[in-house]
Amino acid sequence: MKTKQIQLVLLITLCSIYGHAQSIEKYSIDSGGDATTVGGIEILYTIGEVNVQELNAGGISVSEGFINTNFKVNINPQVFLQGPLLNPMTVGLMNDNLRASSYLPTTSPYADAVTVVSTVFNTGGTSGTGLAQDDIVDWVWLEIRQANDNTKVVRAQSVLLQRDGDIVGLDGISTLKINAAPTNYYVVVKHRNHLGAMTSTVMTLSESSTTSVDFKNNALLTYGSNARVDVGSGVMALWTGSTNDSSQIKFLGAGSSADIIKDYILADLGNFLNFITYSSTAYLNVDVNLDGIGRFSGSGDDSNIIKDNVLQHPANFLNFPTFTINTTVPPEN
Repeated sequence: MKTKQIQLVLLITLCSIYGHAQSIEKYSIDSGGDATTVGGIEILYTIGEVNVQELNAGGISVSEGFINTNFKVNINPQVFLQGPLLNPMTVGLMNDNLRASSYLPTTSPYADAVTVVSTVFNTGGTSGTGLAQDDIVDWVWLEIRQANDNTKVVRAQSVLLQRDGDIVGLDGISTLKINAAPTNYYVVVKHRNHLGAMTSTVMTLSESSTTSVDFKNNALLTYGSNARVDVGSGVMALWTGSTNDSSQIKFLGAGSSADIIKDYILADLGNFLNFITYSSTAYLNVDVNLDGIGRFSGSGDDSNIIKDNVLQHPANFLNFPTFTINTTVPPEN
C-alpha cells in the first residue's frame, strides 16, 4: 500500500511540473537583423528569438516566424530591340505599332504572367498625356544573376519597354525597384523574339541610388561576342529573328526561324487558300519587326529580316545562309 501511495504522489508531482511548464510563454520581438554573403551564399537574418505562437494583446497581433527587411534595389536598364528600329517612324525611337494597333496584351507573355491595366498602353502612359517617347513598345524580361555564378538567377520579372529604350515598372513610367539585397549582380535583358544580352561584368545595385545599365550604348560591354547588333553610330540593339524563342536565329536548315514563319502563315485559320504571301495580324512571335503583321513572303516580309541578319552577322565572314546566330546569355543552372 505504501508503495502505491508513493507512486501516486510522484504522479501528481510530475503532472504539476509539466502543467506549469506548458503555461510558460517566452518570446521576443526584435527589429535587429541584416543581410550578408558568406561563401557566395546570401543570408538574411534577424536578431532575437523566434516567436512560435500567435499572440494577441491590446489589439496587436503577432504571428509566429521571423520578419525580415524587404530590400529593394533601384535600377534603370535601357535597351533597344532591332525589330521596331527598322524603318523607324521617328529617328532614335522604336516603333510602337503593337500598342497603336491594340495588340499588346495586358498579361505578360513571360513566366510570371503579371498583368497591367489597359490604360498603361495609353499615349505616354496611364494619364494619356505623356511624351511619345514613353509609349510602350512591348513586354521584356529582366534578370539579375549571382556575382559568383552567372548561371544562377536571383530575381527575374516582366517589365515594360518604352520607345526610347527605358525599361520601366508595370505602371509604364516608374523606375524599377527589384526585391533583392544591395550587392553586385549580372544584369540580363531578354525578349520573346530577340536574342537576349547580359552585362560582361557585375553591376552594383543599391537601395540608396539608381544604377543605369544602358544596353543601347556600345560602351557597356556585354557577355560573349556580338551579343548585340550595331544599328548605327555606336547604338546597339538586341538581334531580332528568334521566332520560336529558342535562343537562336536561323535562316536555312532544320528548325529555321524562317520556316517557323512559313508554317504559322500556312496554318492560320484565316488563310483558307494557303497563300504563302498571306499576312497574319496579332501579337505574334513570328512578327520579328513588331509591326503587328507576320509575313513569310512578299513586301516587307519577316523572313528577309532574318536572312539579312544571318548574312550580315560579323562572325559569318563567309556569308553562309545556313549560319546560326546563338544567344550569348549563359543558360540557367
